[in-house]
Amino acid sequence: MTSPTATETLRPKRNIPAEIARSWLLVNAMKTDLFDQSAVSRADSIILDIEDAVDPSQKDEARGHVIDWLSGGGQAWVRINDATSPFWADDLAGMRGTPGLLGVMLAKTESADQVTESFHRMDGKTPVIPLVESALGIEEANNIAKAQGAFRLAFGSGDFRRDTGMAATAEAMAYPRAKLVVASRVGNLPGPIDGPPSAPATPSCASRPASP
Repeated sequence: MTSPTATETLRPKRNIPAEIARSWLLVNAMKTDLFDQSAVSRADSIILDIEDAVDPSQKDEARGHVIDWLSGGGQAWVRINDATSPFWADDLAGMRGTPGLLGVMLAKTESADQVTESFHRMDGKTPVIPLVESALGIEEANNIAKAQGAFRLAFGSGDFRRDTGMAATAEAMAYPRAKLVVASRVGNLPGPIDGPPSAPATPSCASRPASP
């Protein structure tokens, strides 16, 4: 009998399906020393972030870090840049066929077409989590939830507040959260993923399924 390698010990497989995962750990793709740490964390799912966490001048480097780690035995979701950015097409082309890629989170999703196009540019099999972060995205949530390739909605609460000027109170956030819950039902999707805590203690952050 052979003993497990160090890599295998560091990267246990998570047993909680992403459909019901309650905690999602967002990891800066430039902080490669956190990749293996995140893999052994207690989070249900991890997301390597090549969007907000990464300076535009480092996008290619960050994408390369993610591809290398996933190809070397790691498993994670990846938050890619939004469909209107100059990095979106390269993100999809680079991630296509990468071993260990569980799916992509599409930043700043505002239409069903953005989800479907991302889905088809990958391979028509890789699931897409539309991250809704704006007033337009919230109002389009029903259509986004019904888009081909949509796996589960997520709420980008921080950017939503910046877009709308709304407060971070439970009362102010009740409408967009409820909207995503209803849209998920309309699209026959699992419950949505809530935004991160307002004051994360580390460079990474966890989020929970949203509830009205």
